[in-house]
Amino acid sequence: MNHALRLKLLGEGVFARNDHRKNNYRLLSHEKNLSPLIDLSLGSSDLLPPPDVILEIQKAYDCPENSSYCLESGTKPFCEAVAAWCKKRFGISVNPNSEVLLLIGSQEGTAHLPIAILNPRQSGLILDPCYPSHRGGLILADAQIEKLILKAENGWEPNFNQLSISQLEELRIMILGYPHNPTAQVGRQEYLDEAINLGKRYQIVVAHDNPYVDLAIEGDAPCLLRCDGWREYGIEFFSFSKAWNMGGFRLAFAIGAEPIIKALKKVKSVIDFNQSLAIQKGGIKALNDLYDWPKKVLETYRDRRDKTVNAFHQIGWDVPTPSMAMYIWMPLPEWAIKKGWDEEMMASQILNSTGVALTPGSGFGSGGKNWLRLALVRPISELEKATQKIGDWINEQN
Repeated sequence: MNHALRLKLLGEGVFARNDHRKNNYRLLSHEKNLSPLIDLSLGSSDLLPPPDVILEIQKAYDCPENSSYCLESGTKPFCEAVAAWCKKRFGISVNPNSEVLLLIGSQEGTAHLPIAILNPRQSGLILDPCYPSHRGGLILADAQIEKLILKAENGWEPNFNQLSISQLEELRIMILGYPHNPTAQVGRQEYLDEAINLGKRYQIVVAHDNPYVDLAIEGDAPCLLRCDGWREYGIEFFSFSKAWNMGGFRLAFAIGAEPIIKALKKVKSVIDFNQSLAIQKGGIKALNDLYDWPKKVLETYRDRRDKTVNAFHQIGWDVPTPSMAMYIWMPLPEWAIKKGWDEEMMASQILNSTGVALTPGSGFGSGGKNWLRLALVRPISELEKATQKIGDWINEQN
């Protein structure tokens, strides 16, 4: 059977490749009594959502109407809660009826947006490295992809001067994301100010993926809604997955310029019927009554970051200290590069030898070559155990 060419362009995503590796390790560990898998490859928190949110969802499931499809009108209470949260969180008033859109995860929103904005072969810009759905959404829209390469020596900062006038004139959308996954840098508001200024000058939609807005350990997370001009050319994506520990519940939202929200809403109208009303009620509870919950989560990740970075330094792996929660972005050691290993080989060797699963940086783009991402999604005792197992294995290599 012939498949669409875009499927070939999508390739096999890094999380799918890792899933195969982890499944093979589980089967082998069962046969050979190896160490249990310690999965640090996904930004899927081990922490629980707020108990009151779970209780609200449980209560809502007992109501028959919450098992029905949810059309756009049914999302109104959720969108109103988002607008109230936005006013409290950023001091910005938004129209819940025209500038807010419920999403089934922010990944869904970023992947569908290019379909709503671009005609085939029009240009879209992504950071490199970046979260895979940013590139994937452009491929699904048959877009011409431009990349803004981020470099370690520049602190992973975007340099818009890399773009020529002709490139800017061709761009119809740029997709950014700070705090940045995978490099674990909080970033600065100036990045978004510059992007929206370019958007206004060249009529480019600026999409900002911001699921980590509440997880800046150092500094203040950038926010597109603080930029003058977002109501013309901007859309920002927020999620309950990270700071609220609700990844499996698949609940998120976008706030943006009315024409952009309208376009994305039209695409979604033929794809889904929105998230369960019961889960929406959990989200409303979180936004209305548990505003400070992310601060508790942030402190947990700060502790994990500090102790894990120190543990890696103790074994001689000089990993940088991230400024955002949840990840450590790790350069390959010189000895591994001298062996001819790349990040895929390094991740595979670590998994097969220690049972610790990490993510190869190239899965986020060519800018992630020779880097690995570790997710701080297990208790400190397991993180330290994983680090020690890696340290013992490194000693065997040298």
